Amino acid sequence: MTLTELRYVVAVADERHFGRAAERCHISQPSLSASVAKLEDELGVKLFERGKRGVAVTPIGVEVVAQARRALEEAARVRAVARQGRNPLKGVLRLGVIHTVAPYLLPKLVPALKRAAPEMPLDIEENTTATLAGLLARGELDVIVVALPFDEPGIVTRALYDEAFHVVAPRGHRFAKRRAIPAEELDPAELLLLPVGHCLRDQVLDACREFTRPPPPGRQGNSLETLRSMVASGVGVTVLPASAVTERHADPLVRVIDFAPPVPMRRVALAWRRGFARPAAAEKVAETIRRLDLPVTRLDAGAPRT
Repeated sequence: MTLTELRYVVAVADERHFGRAAERCHISQPSLSASVAKLEDELGVKLFERGKRGVAVTPIGVEVVAQARRALEEAARVRAVARQGRNPLKGVLRLGVIHTVAPYLLPKLVPALKRAAPEMPLDIEENTTATLAGLLARGELDVIVVALPFDEPGIVTRALYDEAFHVVAPRGHRFAKRRAIPAEELDPAELLLLPVGHCLRDQVLDACREFTRPPPPGRQGNSLETLRSMVASGVGVTVLPASAVTERHADPLVRVIDFAPPVPMRRVALAWRRGFARPAAAEKVAETIRRLDLPVTRLDAGAPRT
């Protein structure tokens, strides 16, 4: 059984005439008839009833023709995928981004990538690092934006930029008039953090190693914007990445203060499967992110880390 034979069968079913089906398939009628007869012999059933009034599809033929149509449609999809492979910047790219990067990166990345690769729309998943890692490993995402370290088997990472952390305190807080604050001066009793499972929480706690206990229960926000609102209301202080404290996100009720050296920071990277069929698409995303106007230290494009 071949795709060509299936095309002949569908043509005969559509035309109800072997001659017209042969013309449609650009083949002689005897050759088409012989191919259909060969397929009938192979399947052990009659697909068509031939008579003076034309051709009728048998009951089993109706089912075979329907399945043949589906097979031809799937074959066409295979060709479409292959064509897409020849142009890796054409076709949907499934992008995952961690919660603490997505709101600040995507508004700039999406229009920039639309200009750089107009035929590569993004299907975006925002989630935690652990969830994105699982989706990437299962092939449900193509590339993900995460914070390093990110050591997963079979995954390639490309460092994009380093991003400094800042202290965010309420107006009137004892830190409000300071130009810089050493990390050891932060009080864990008033620090507001993301819940367990967010890599930014771990990075903040790692930067402030003297914290020997987590914040009291109830002093957590599920997003950086919630944390900012909690700070504005006066219930504590928090630590936010530089991309979250730009002028666009200014709040008159809070004060942004630098950390004193050594300034804690995070390194953001792009990750994809080592066998990903469109590595040029991943590289285009990385290149586009590096060119964005972000308050970060861009890293030179080097070889991917595996």
